[in-house]
Amino acid sequence: MKRILHILIAVIALGSLFSCNPIEDRNSLPAITKTAATLNFTVTPDASNKNKIVMTNLDTDVIPYWSYTDKDGNELGHFNTNVAEVTLPFAGVYYVKYTGYTRGGAVDADPVKLTIGQNDAGYFSDPKWAMLTNGVAGKTWIINFVTESPFAFVGGNYINKTVEGDWSWFPGSVNDVSWSGIETKDWGQVTFDLNGGYNIAVTQTSLTAGSNVKTTSKGTYTYQRTAAFTNDRIIINGAIQMLHTNAYYTQTMSGFSFSDVRLIELTATSLRYAIIRNDGAQVVMNLVPKVAQ
Repeated sequence: MKRILHILIAVIALGSLFSCNPIEDRNSLPAITKTAATLNFTVTPDASNKNKIVMTNLDTDVIPYWSYTDKDGNELGHFNTNVAEVTLPFAGVYYVKYTGYTRGGAVDADPVKLTIGQNDAGYFSDPKWAMLTNGVAGKTWIINFVTESPFAFVGGNYINKTVEGDWSWFPGSVNDVSWSGIETKDWGQVTFDLNGGYNIAVTQTSLTAGSNVKTTSKGTYTYQRTAAFTNDRIIINGAIQMLHTNAYYTQTMSGFSFSDVRLIELTATSLRYAIIRNDGAQVVMNLVPKVAQ
């Protein structure tokens, strides 16, 4: 056994000796013959849609790499194909960065600046975008204390105000839910707009009884739409929460999601969204557009 062990150690030692002295037999890389000025590529708006950008590599001996960013340098996407197309739905300033990979190495072109003059009307043609956001101008919503109760209750299988699908109770006024502990005060507002992005600003009044302290949070959101409005959702990025009150459900707030809400109704004059507890229970918040002062 000792003899076998000694043989193994000797083999390992010899292998280590040779591995520390590799014999190189490589050719050096060829010289880079391209420069930023001689890379042959185009970045052009589509003739029929100025929000669509077409990127084309015209060098047959170059492997392309495209990336595009917003005006602040945040990358929005990338491609490595000879021809790439991207739709920029929002008005604003963007940059396309192009790198050509040659046999000798990578060559970076100067960034191409793009100015998109307006939002893509076709991309936002669904009327729900206008109902929710009023486009670039934005739309502000507040909790409804005037024509109905500020919140309602629906069953776990309730779909929307048109189809229904389960039991529901939409109280006629805040007086019908006085048992909930809700305060009748200015609870703040939520604003959606499409001014260069999916922007949201939530001004939330403190949930502490008697307090009118407001905190404003700004960020972005995702509006996930469904064809028949059966599971439309607003998902807020980051730690921002949708507008809500200090009604009874705040006692179990850890079970509710205020950042991923399901729309129950969306019209030009009504925004109802369900906050959903982890056991499936749903409380529907009732919002109306804020009237300009």
